[in-house]
Amino acid sequence: MFKEIKNRYVRYFTLFIYFLVLFFCALQLNFLWLFGYSPSYSDIKKPAQRVGSELYTADGKLIGRYFKENRTPVAYQEIAPSVINALVATEDIRFYKHSGIDVQALGRAVIGMGKDGGASTITQQLAKNLYRTRYSKSSGLIKHIPLVRTLVSKLKEWMTALKLESNYSKNDIITMYLNTVSFGNNTYGIKTAARIYFDKEAKELTTNEAALLVGMLKGTNLYNPLKSPDKALKRRNVVLAQMNKYNYLKKDSMDILAKQPLQLKEGKMKDGSDGDSYLRSAVDKYLEKWCEENNMDLYEDGLKIYTTIDSKLQGYAEEAVKDQMRMLQRRFYNVWGNEDPWEDSERKKVDYPDRAKRNLPIYALLAKKYNNNTDSIDAYFNKKKKMKIFSYKGEKDTLFSTMDSIRYYGKILNTGMMTMEPKTGKIKVWVGGIDHKFFKYDHVNQAKRQAGSTFKPFAYLAALESGMTPCDTFIDKPVKIAYQNKGKTEYWEPKNADWSNTYQEMSLRWAMAKSVNTVTAQVTEKVGWDNVVKWAHACGIESNLQSVPSVSLGPNDVSVFEMVRAYSTFLNEGLKTEPLLVEKITDQNDNVIEEFTVKTKKVLSEEIAWLMLYMFRGGMEEPGGTSQALWEWDLFQKNNQIGGKTGTSSDYVDAWYMGITKDLVTGVWVGCDERTAHFQNGEQGEGSRTALPIFAKFMEKVYHDPSSGYTYGPFPKFKGTISIKYNCPTPRQQVDTSAVDSVLTDSLDMPAPLPEDQVPAVKPETEPQKVEEKKNQEAPAKSTAPVAAPVPLTKKEERELRRKQRQEEKEKKKNEGG
Repeated sequence: MFKEIKNRYVRYFTLFIYFLVLFFCALQLNFLWLFGYSPSYSDIKKPAQRVGSELYTADGKLIGRYFKENRTPVAYQEIAPSVINALVATEDIRFYKHSGIDVQALGRAVIGMGKDGGASTITQQLAKNLYRTRYSKSSGLIKHIPLVRTLVSKLKEWMTALKLESNYSKNDIITMYLNTVSFGNNTYGIKTAARIYFDKEAKELTTNEAALLVGMLKGTNLYNPLKSPDKALKRRNVVLAQMNKYNYLKKDSMDILAKQPLQLKEGKMKDGSDGDSYLRSAVDKYLEKWCEENNMDLYEDGLKIYTTIDSKLQGYAEEAVKDQMRMLQRRFYNVWGNEDPWEDSERKKVDYPDRAKRNLPIYALLAKKYNNNTDSIDAYFNKKKKMKIFSYKGEKDTLFSTMDSIRYYGKILNTGMMTMEPKTGKIKVWVGGIDHKFFKYDHVNQAKRQAGSTFKPFAYLAALESGMTPCDTFIDKPVKIAYQNKGKTEYWEPKNADWSNTYQEMSLRWAMAKSVNTVTAQVTEKVGWDNVVKWAHACGIESNLQSVPSVSLGPNDVSVFEMVRAYSTFLNEGLKTEPLLVEKITDQNDNVIEEFTVKTKKVLSEEIAWLMLYMFRGGMEEPGGTSQALWEWDLFQKNNQIGGKTGTSSDYVDAWYMGITKDLVTGVWVGCDERTAHFQNGEQGEGSRTALPIFAKFMEKVYHDPSSGYTYGPFPKFKGTISIKYNCPTPRQQVDTSAVDSVLTDSLDMPAPLPEDQVPAVKPETEPQKVEEKKNQEAPAKSTAPVAAPVPLTKKEERELRRKQRQEEKEKKKNEGG
């Protein structure tokens, strides 16, 4: 009888063990999708902490992070012992004795119905944090049964805790726990918490500071020292008492520490770890496809992303932008005063604030709520409230209504700037705007604006490709071009910027350098506007371009990114080079995951590309070249050569400068995001007076820094013989000042042309003013004295002249409020 009963219990126990094993197998395998995800042994061996990725410049400077949980892992040796002691004393005193499950605490919790504290160990909490065992996605179909769901989640935590204990040491487990746990305020991990709350490293934390952070783990909101300092202080003292109870802290020390107040010192993660930036957003978008193809997440996979950005050049660019844009904003305010700047092309006022208000998503909701009652809607939009606004002196607290904000930001000038090294394809500078916090829209690759005259080079490229030469001539005269519009013949009559014509015969190089609209229009008509579009696309413009007679004057919208890519084709011997923003990606241990290489395509012959550089240099070397404002800066030592093109769209809405040196191509755009806000005339708002100075100030800083890696010097020589005529410099009118009593006499200085690669940029002489003679008045006889050749200035005289010009410009800026 006894034997039979014994056998029966053995069978029952065996069946129980059998079904228990089956149950845990089903739990592990997520049988019929009932139980949800359970971490496997491979998951345990490679724990996937949600670690943010880090963004670096090419020279290794940390400039940003991507994270969902703001966390930076640390090693055990980098954690202060007081943190470990406080954690064990408070959360799991038998941590070093159990194997993941504290049976004694479990029994106490069951008997006391949880009144005497929980039974969850540090290892179980790590399992919950690391593998999200209680998330709905991990619960399976049983999540709809409350009690069963809780029981299954607990069983999975136990299983995972046992796996963790069998694979890791106690030090590893406690380190992983402290790296995963939340400390509130989107702060994850002990390293980030130490920096955010005390502005120090985790190994530098004092006992009081450690106790405060460990105390927060019971409730990050309830015991947050920033929100509830009194509760946080009491909880800290509880942790100190626990440390004393379990002999981690002496009674005298506890009494002294408990009397001390909270001593917070708010800090932030260093080197761009906080907040957002144009570059950070650009890299995110740049790697979007790569992440999808490689199943990577920038925000969780702990990558190290090395960009091509040069930290020094980026800094110089940001300084140049801030300096110039601050001055331009003052100029804009001075020009308009209290008058609204929003006007259409006919100079009629536009109610931009009302249009902007109606475009806000909330307007439709308010219109529905108030049954289109404009008084009620306007009352909402005119209600004042506290807000922070952008200013060049730092963000400013103010009391603004929504309408005040619309009016304020509708008058702010913005900019976009990008610099690329065409030979390598590497983007060296990326400035998406004046302040990413207030202006999220990136003006390098998101914004597209009318290119103005910076698009003209594609007409001259088409001309060279059709067989013309830089020396071919056209006359600057009124032009009337016929074209078909929906089967109807219409005419386009372009005007020059000054609304006049010189009737001079101009070489292609001179016309492009001086940005003459009538000549460009004639060239476009001769080569065909379809061909202008064709070559613009070939060089790197991807935006849709309307093929119209005026296409070469830049009416189409393009991005700074596209323009830099297209201009880089000329400097890279006809190779269209896809700009490279990311050089390589590694894991946290610096193992390379991906290296990125530049993509190129041959679109121009080397000869045509070199000839285009020669054309661009005309902006500095030809009479009246639009780049000659660059003389104000120290850019022309050691036979340095710079090519470039200014651009200004209709009504001075968009201002551009595209600058080319022997190593770099830079694009700069300046304007208001609201297109109806703009300067009133060219002297205030053309490209040479707004965008060009940003390029000049930037390059001056680069050239003055010997460690930048970029030096003065001429463009590369052509490797071979140019097959067409190209070296035909336009004669300059000069003034004879050799005799004291002589009358101003025009003379043509026409020296024998030097070999092209030896021709430096020549600073133009001041052209004589034309003297209008009265009727019937006899003109003075011309001097018969021989005309002296102009004497070149010495380097000392050049520097002195440049210094005086800068001083005059500063006085001018001061007088105009800029």
